[in-house]
Amino acid sequence: MSEDDSDLRDVYDDLEADLSLEEFREAVDDKVEQMGGLADRETAAMLVAHELEDGAAGGEVDAIADVEPGMEEVKFLGKVARIGDLRTFEREGEGEDGCVVNVEVADETGSIRCAFWDDAARNAVDELDAGDVLRIKGRPKEGYNGVEINVDRAEGDQDAEVDVQFQDTYAIEDLSLGLSDVNCKGLVLDAESVRTFDRDDGSEGRVANLVIGDETGRVRVTLWDDMADRAAEIEPGTAVEVVDGYVRERDGDLELHVGERGAVEELDEVVEYDPDATPIDGVEIGETVDLAGVVRAVDPKRTFERDDGSEGQVRNLRLQDETGDIRVALWGEKADLDVAPGDELAVADAEIQDGWQDDLEASAGWRASVTVLDDGNVTGATGDDRPRSDAGSGASGSGAGSGRGSDSNSGQDATAALDSFSGSDAEPEDAGGAADADAEADGIGPDRDDGESVEFVGTVVQAGEPVVLDDGEETIGVETDADLHLGQQVTVRGVLREGRLDADDVETT
Repeated sequence: MSEDDSDLRDVYDDLEADLSLEEFREAVDDKVEQMGGLADRETAAMLVAHELEDGAAGGEVDAIADVEPGMEEVKFLGKVARIGDLRTFEREGEGEDGCVVNVEVADETGSIRCAFWDDAARNAVDELDAGDVLRIKGRPKEGYNGVEINVDRAEGDQDAEVDVQFQDTYAIEDLSLGLSDVNCKGLVLDAESVRTFDRDDGSEGRVANLVIGDETGRVRVTLWDDMADRAAEIEPGTAVEVVDGYVRERDGDLELHVGERGAVEELDEVVEYDPDATPIDGVEIGETVDLAGVVRAVDPKRTFERDDGSEGQVRNLRLQDETGDIRVALWGEKADLDVAPGDELAVADAEIQDGWQDDLEASAGWRASVTVLDDGNVTGATGDDRPRSDAGSGASGSGAGSGRGSDSNSGQDATAALDSFSGSDAEPEDAGGAADADAEADGIGPDRDDGESVEFVGTVVQAGEPVVLDDGEETIGVETDADLHLGQQVTVRGVLREGRLDADDVETT
């Protein structure tokens, strides 16, 4: 080897580029010719190396959060959070099986799943440990659980520091897209019945949802296949720990998923949830909000026929906080909620709509969760102290991980199935809105004879002239000079005149 070739080889050996030595020599010769003899081969080699390194650095990102699927190639620094199981598979037309392992890598901005293949996968399982810092080069792609990296090269860097601490148990506010093997404690706020769907391979899948909350927020938990039965087994108000879940995104919200490798375990400890509610007088049409207040009236459940011939159900109640009151429509299985006037209620993810007589209305459809509170908040409890919710009748329930093994397949096959469920409990077009469905109940004056003496016990759902009382089954307008306020329990006695009760005696309790 000539001295020039020796210098060229030294430059090449220090170069991190995906090209052979022969290709590098050709590039150096082209550079010498391009410069018209103004540079020798060693100088040309260094110029070529500099250009190649600049080009490779074009894919370098400052943080994992900057990685996007459209990038051809990226380089970044990250700390190993978790190493998955080595999986083997058959390659079509090839005698040797392939293998892959998913390694979760994180920095201060987030985490990302990195797929190591074949020999690199075996080396990762044998040599990597949680906490190792890697310099990774790879190709981003849009995976089922978010952005993923097919790793081309990964090298350890013992001198680099990545300031990220891994948690054994996550608070709900700490969940982020890409996390897997997640343990998260929370209080069950809502639960749904099990639903079935057909997978692409013809098999039947099963899915159900819980909503859990802690002091930092709440999250929807999706339970797949055999795990789906847990939704019917756990009562709202129960403190639980989701074990080995993975985080994915749906409709802009994070969800915590649990498959065959995970679990939902009941805890003998207190987990508090204090809803951060929007004041009722501040809600606007089109918003999705959280509400909390006292139930002042509850209407009977009503059924209706959807456009497709199926039967739906809805139940209205009136919820009051210190700023005002609003009608809340409970759709589908939520209409079976065991709730009565005087109960404190939290409604999460309610859609504010234009209701009857231009009054605002909160619609609690399939994405909403409805929970009866205990003294204004929810804590884990047992026996009669346990808060009630619509899950008590085997019914209904916000804030991408590895999807390992069949967990990932279950979620992927069911995406369309989940979307098809989204409208099952929603307000139907032919129902005309919750208020319209109950227009008859809201007509002032029960079916009684004019001139009849009446005693009526109910809750004030409208103050002013007339006062309107509701006993949960019917409403009545009352003519009275008494100073009554929303939410008061009242007994009135008097004579019906033209559909209204002319009160002679009013008692408040």
